[in-house]
Amino acid sequence: MGNSTEVTEFLLVGLTGDPGLRAPFFVIFLLIYLGTLAGNLGVAGLILLDPRLHAPMYFLLGNLSLVDFGYSSAVTQVVAGFLTSDKTISYRACATQFFLVAFITAESLLLASMAYDRYAAVCRPLHYTSTMTANTCASLAIGSHACGFLNSALHTGNIFRLSFCGPNVVDHFFCDAPPLLALSCSDSHVSELVIFFVVGFNDLFAILVILVSYLFIFLTILKMRSPEGRQKAFSTCASHLTAVSIFYGSGIFMYLQPSSSHSMGTDKVASVFYTMVVPMLNPLVYSLRNREVRCAFKKAVGKAKSSMEFTF
Repeated sequence: MGNSTEVTEFLLVGLTGDPGLRAPFFVIFLLIYLGTLAGNLGVAGLILLDPRLHAPMYFLLGNLSLVDFGYSSAVTQVVAGFLTSDKTISYRACATQFFLVAFITAESLLLASMAYDRYAAVCRPLHYTSTMTANTCASLAIGSHACGFLNSALHTGNIFRLSFCGPNVVDHFFCDAPPLLALSCSDSHVSELVIFFVVGFNDLFAILVILVSYLFIFLTILKMRSPEGRQKAFSTCASHLTAVSIFYGSGIFMYLQPSSSHSMGTDKVASVFYTMVVPMLNPLVYSLRNREVRCAFKKAVGKAKSSMEFTF
């Protein structure tokens, strides 16, 4: 990435400067990351290995789990930062971290794809297999990943084309757009506009797909005569929309505001939600409350116990 900057590394402030909070924060965020790691890789593994989960919804869920694992792992430096006084990150490592976190766009598109899948299942059950074909699912997943990659490349180039002449203290726990823009000694007005419009378009498109899908689902539920069927459908929608609200709420709050109104302390809290908490919650929201996934999990645990007993 060509630029005229003299800065070769950045200093990440982190979440807190209070030494007394480092140990409890380390334990909390280590547990969050381990939960994210086990939950998302476990879900992806179950979907891959259990034939009963080879369905469109679970295919998209597996892709969502891999995306969650990928971009949440990009900020693991926050965990190590509680144990060491060295908070420096090289220029290239900062750009790489920013690229990986910006891949979060793929998650928003996968969430929209999952909403469309639920629309097809609830509103057009007789045409579900012809609507959500293998080619359609592959196209949705590949398209989401491709858009995530293009979004990451665009924003990384947009930010790191700027000059950073110093200071190099990033008031955040990872390399993110608002604090980096604040450090630039170039005119960042165009870069801010690019972020605003690109992020705004991506989020509005995904949210529109989700809202329209659930509007049709809601109307279909109202026509159902079975109270049990309504209750089950409402429960599924409530869980999904809760996670979507947390994800989009924190992301929109972070980016769709002018730089003059940013409060870095509040931004850090929002960032913790969308980079660490949401990826940990997704396996619970979308999987562990699902009967098929629970059965697949119990089956996998049973096989593991049998293998251990046979070994010993």
